Amino acid sequence: MANNSTKDIVLKYNFKFTKSLGQNFLTDDSVLNDIVNGAEVNENDVVIEIGPGVGTLTKELLGKAKKVIAIEVDSSLIPILQEELKEFDNFTLIHKDATKVDFNELIEGEDTVKIVANLPYYVTTPIITDLLNKKYNFTSITVMIQKEVADRINANPSSKEYGALTLLVQYYCDTKIVRVVPPSCFIPQPKVDSTVIRLDKLPAPRAVVEDEELFFRIIRDSFNMRRKTLWNGMKGLGLEKELLEKAFADADIDPKRRGETLSIEEFAKLSNCVNQIKKHNR
Repeated sequence: MANNSTKDIVLKYNFKFTKSLGQNFLTDDSVLNDIVNGAEVNENDVVIEIGPGVGTLTKELLGKAKKVIAIEVDSSLIPILQEELKEFDNFTLIHKDATKVDFNELIEGEDTVKIVANLPYYVTTPIITDLLNKKYNFTSITVMIQKEVADRINANPSSKEYGALTLLVQYYCDTKIVRVVPPSCFIPQPKVDSTVIRLDKLPAPRAVVEDEELFFRIIRDSFNMRRKTLWNGMKGLGLEKELLEKAFADADIDPKRRGETLSIEEFAKLSNCVNQIKKHNR
């Protein structure tokens, strides 16, 4: 592959951007390098790249990784990627919607799998949520996403960014901001800043939770209306008043607090107490 820039390749193939797919291609080499270095890709890694675009980041990954599996939904990009990356024998291209891919089939038998992506804003949360909830065997996810979403993922309790997405990601992963990327680094230029963030999967979830479905339901209920107290947010669980009072007392958590003030460990403790009460009152 010739050392063509993103702009060169777009012009070469007269590529037309599809607005509905949220396509914004990187044009700044320093950002490409920061993504690859931030992901700490090496020759032992299998990298799954979601949304390779015209392949400029893919090429950098191919030079470092054992193998790169790229997943692209846009059929007009498939022949471009096949042509531009044809010299790499460690490259596999899959023409599919990433939300419909079984990643276990891709990574079966591989020891170290890293996910790298420049995600369209509209699929950021669904894809990250899916990757975490399905408990795929990856080491890390390094993604370029809207800065606002990265700030939410990386937030601390009692901040305005802290919410259900924060708790989901930090339950499974450590988070690290790699860098902020301005709109000028893309074609076409988005209207907001982006952020490269890395999520390192923990060997085990951050807190001991007896019933994860209940745990995440309590979290969602606590953030559905941020100004509600935990007491009001958790009324939807259907527990009698006395039992809900007991759950808060057992967890040593004030029901007048708001969800945004609780740590992951406190949500875990509260959900475990609710779980025990539900078990004993069936």
